[in-house]
Amino acid sequence: MEEIKKDSEILAEIYRNAQLGITSISDILPEIEDEAIKEEVLREHEEYEKICSRAASLARKYDLELKEPNPVKKAMMWSAIKMGTASDNSPSNIAQMMIKGTVQGITSLKTSLSESERVMDEEVKTLLCELIDVEEKFEEKLKSFL
Repeated sequence: MEEIKKDSEILAEIYRNAQLGITSISDILPEIEDEAIKEEVLREHEEYEKICSRAASLARKYDLELKEPNPVKKAMMWSAIKMGTASDNSPSNIAQMMIKGTVQGITSLKTSLSESERVMDEEVKTLLCELIDVEEKFEEKLKSFL
């Protein structure tokens, strides 16, 4: 049976997803030497910032409190990035790591959309769909570095 998520849960998921994107980019940026992929990763960071800002605005509108991602999850991501780039910081390896996180985000967001879109607030749904679209474009662009 489908579980229908509340708008507040979906908004929290959107915010958390974008925050994790920002965090992973901040963690991986010091490891990137190639200018082309660095430029793409910085562009993605800007897009995640915009999504976070819009999610925070919607949360204020609906009087919701958004929480930062779990510190343990952030620490695990940091260690995975450091270990993953320690011996290989090539554009291909960076792209593979970024794609993996992006695909996880897309999967989670699409699941929420399909489970709850019939009852979702239109503004929340619009932001969710925009984040899915942005992440799908990130995935396609990152594939060019493989």
